[in-house]
Amino acid sequence: MQLVSLSISLLIFVFILYMCLEVSSGEFVNTLQTLLSKGNGFHFPPCYILELCGFNVLLECPVDLSALKIFSPIPSHSYQCTDVEDSVSLASNNPSSDEREHKRRKVEKKSLEAKDLICAEPWFKMVTNLHLWDLSFIDMVIISSPMGMLGLPFLTRNKNFSAKIYATEVTTRLGQLMMEDLVSMNMEFKQFYGPEESELPEWLKWNELELLPIELKNILMGEDGATLGAWQSLYSTADVKDCINKCQTLKYAEEACYNDTLSIKAFSSGLEIGASNWIINAPRKNITYLSSSIFESAHAMSFDYNSLHGNDLILFSDFSTLSSIIGASNDANVSGSSQDSQSTATGALRNDLENKDSLISSDDSSEEMDKIAFIGSCAIDSVRQGGSVVIPFGRIGIVLLLLEQISMFLESSNIEVPIFMISTVAEEILAYTNIVPEWLCKQRQENLYSGDALFGHVELLKRKCLHLFPAIHSIEFLKTWQEPCIVFAPHWCLRLGPVVHLLRRWCGDPNSLLVLEQEVDAVLALLPFKPVVLKVLQCSFLSGIKIQKIQSVLDMLRPKLVLFPQDLRVNLPTPSPSSYTVRHYSENETLHITSLKKDFEVNLATDLAFQLRPTMLKQENLAIARVKGNLILHHGKFMLDPVRELVESSTNQRSMKWGPLDPNLLLQALQEKGLNGSFHQEASKVSMILIDDPNKASIEIHAMRTVIRADDESLASLLFEAVKSVLNGI
Repeated sequence: MQLVSLSISLLIFVFILYMCLEVSSGEFVNTLQTLLSKGNGFHFPPCYILELCGFNVLLECPVDLSALKIFSPIPSHSYQCTDVEDSVSLASNNPSSDEREHKRRKVEKKSLEAKDLICAEPWFKMVTNLHLWDLSFIDMVIISSPMGMLGLPFLTRNKNFSAKIYATEVTTRLGQLMMEDLVSMNMEFKQFYGPEESELPEWLKWNELELLPIELKNILMGEDGATLGAWQSLYSTADVKDCINKCQTLKYAEEACYNDTLSIKAFSSGLEIGASNWIINAPRKNITYLSSSIFESAHAMSFDYNSLHGNDLILFSDFSTLSSIIGASNDANVSGSSQDSQSTATGALRNDLENKDSLISSDDSSEEMDKIAFIGSCAIDSVRQGGSVVIPFGRIGIVLLLLEQISMFLESSNIEVPIFMISTVAEEILAYTNIVPEWLCKQRQENLYSGDALFGHVELLKRKCLHLFPAIHSIEFLKTWQEPCIVFAPHWCLRLGPVVHLLRRWCGDPNSLLVLEQEVDAVLALLPFKPVVLKVLQCSFLSGIKIQKIQSVLDMLRPKLVLFPQDLRVNLPTPSPSSYTVRHYSENETLHITSLKKDFEVNLATDLAFQLRPTMLKQENLAIARVKGNLILHHGKFMLDPVRELVESSTNQRSMKWGPLDPNLLLQALQEKGLNGSFHQEASKVSMILIDDPNKASIEIHAMRTVIRADDESLASLLFEAVKSVLNGI
């Protein structure tokens, strides 16, 4: 149905409509916001619950994959894990007293050893407080990145979960591939340890938990034990497929509407291919969900800030600044011959927080490319020395850029070494990223228009410089294998996947190189592979808005209210007067936000708009019309539909009059009707008009009412008509 938006001043109508909204739609007034988890960097984004218009909206559903480091990798024939015997005894329900005494001594040790890790099939840690929610109360789920959807199958496999899930097409597809890869890598554990005998594994029982070293216990349980219930066994391939079937995918800036009340749109955040910020439009509130964003990317579409301009409320959800500060203060010291090299490389790649770039003329892209080039040069140096390079990838965009940079360096250096990518989904990821131009930067889109490939890996595959394999245990892989080489392989947690086998092969080679992200705790991650003498390069990639640009972003978007993390409060200057208001939120605290709009818009149906008969007001340059309709909510907007009724009822409507009564104008109207009167001002602020001819009558004009007194009914009617003629009305 076509709608016409009109601005009409209707005193009676506006009053009735306002009362209708306040009384029957009281849920539109308040919004509740709860931060369930602030996450931990790029791979574990924050998670929220919004209560909006009576609906519970879950923002993100990630998994804390960094917690996997408490588990021991799979033992191999060439690497006998010293804890295999312990893992067998864990499966026993009646461990001997000697075994328990041995475990108690492990708790009292000052430093962790590889045998202290849990030797069992890993469980996965969800958002700490999400497991405390009744899943049947969640109505919507909004996902902004592939990392934010890795925990969705834990929800969708629950029979009480029935929420609608929204994500972009690219996020959904890449998230699906990442989940399927996790399931595939975890299958190696299932084959080694066999099926679980009970729903609760032995290592998760209290008598075993209390024997864990304090470092592992803190990761597993948290300081107050609140995270213990967040652990779950990994989902299956069928669970992933069922989850994806329940997702409603959206194109770039495509609008979706939930229950005719909330409308949502996704716009690029610049963080990764398909990563997005969201606009949530409610009848009386427009919300911007601002996730981690990058203004200018070397591969993904830049941050679309123009589409977020002027909304009522911004939920600032970019904790990357906090993560980078914590990461910089906790640099890992890896034992081995490359400790000095590692600290130098880390310092060279760390963001320069003193460099105050302007917002629009951002050099984020060139800064990232400098980091990519530095990693490429380190990789070439290792290959020259006869060592191999292993890169446990976690960011698809960074991998694509590294492939281009490393291949360019190899060609310019006349070095011929193979590049391997080992993953069950490697072929699908590389193919898919070459067919999503709408989510790529302008330079990549121009490649499409000129007939070139969007990324350099297409040419590498044609030249057979890049080899893709689903696993390392295959005849084809062994036939192609050659050292030294450069390998991209999951997983960055160093606990599952091909990287475990590669590290065991190269951890004793001082010429080999391991590239990790700064967010990874390298000391604990490399614990099972000691002694480690290979070089370790930790890199901090840009994961969100820089500290210096936060204020500029908010000033440019011009919201009315900003919900800002309490942990980043010191990094946000006080807003200028008469700009926006800032409220700070913390983990596990609920904020109550009242409606920011005192007025609202109502759309008129086309046929109802054509029924309007505007009347010009007497003392004002304004035309008004009388309208009657049914107030409904459609796609997040109020709409007035025509009332289907009999013609007689519409023609017999009583007229409405209002406004102050001017005595002079009233005397003129009386004279036009042949009535003579005189004006008298009473002391009590009551104006009196006395009628002498043809009969006696009076008109009392009070501030809030007018009283007509006459003995003759026909005279009273004439006086009433005279009063109506000088008032505004419809």
